Amino acid sequence: MESLRIVLMGKDFELRLVSLVIRSRELAEEVILLDLGSSDGTVELAEKIDCRVLNHDGETHAPVLGSLLLKDNPTEFTLLVHINGRFKLRDLPLLVNRAKENWDVHMSFISGASDISNPQEVVYGDAELSHLAASVNGLEAISKSENTQTPLELDQNLKVRVLHSKPAPKVQQRESLATASRFAQLFYWMLESRHPLLLFGIPGVVLFIVGYNLSGNVLDSFDEWNQTSVGVALAVIGVTLMGLFAMMVGLILYIMGKQVKQIQAQYNHWPKEE
Repeated sequence: MESLRIVLMGKDFELRLVSLVIRSRELAEEVILLDLGSSDGTVELAEKIDCRVLNHDGETHAPVLGSLLLKDNPTEFTLLVHINGRFKLRDLPLLVNRAKENWDVHMSFISGASDISNPQEVVYGDAELSHLAASVNGLEAISKSENTQTPLELDQNLKVRVLHSKPAPKVQQRESLATASRFAQLFYWMLESRHPLLLFGIPGVVLFIVGYNLSGNVLDSFDEWNQTSVGVALAVIGVTLMGLFAMMVGLILYIMGKQVKQIQAQYNHWPKEE
């Protein structure tokens, strides 16, 4: 394949324009913005980065777009990409590979996840393009088609492939440590706290002192061991151990916080590569 041009079709994608153009220029000889009537700064930004702009306010069916691209001095192959909510930057190299497979026409129509119809029998006027990769011969054949026709009616001598562009399946993402559970969130917050001794140390000291005093005063008041005395004894022991555990957690978190700050300080002083 001698040459390829990428046409970015859409509107109001100012925030994505620069990354799309830069990535497209790495893959093609020419990048064009086919603006469908943007109301933000998409067109102005494209002019600042020397990206040629074509304005189009008509239909976006395949025959209309094919005729428009054919009139604009087409290179050997043209890749038209519809920039919408479904399109991801990582999909661009895959579409470029489709264009490099020397198809005369390789297109996909935006459809729902449950659409099981034959894409070659979809009427142009009833479908919205997701992408179109075509040679000059392919653009000529599409431009001569009517909106009431289907890709199945293209010249049989052309290499044509038509697909449905369906939304990606929703896959449950793995949760990070900070979002895996509420306990993990609490632990992460404790590590970020600057005063763990105040959060855990003081309550721990209070619980430990209360439990220690109750163990001497309350338990000595019972003359015999029964269900009530055993329950009170276990409660006193639990309060004492809880206080001791809180103090240990406070000390551990305080030490870990100091270590994290020390590591961060050392990292900030490391020489950075140019």
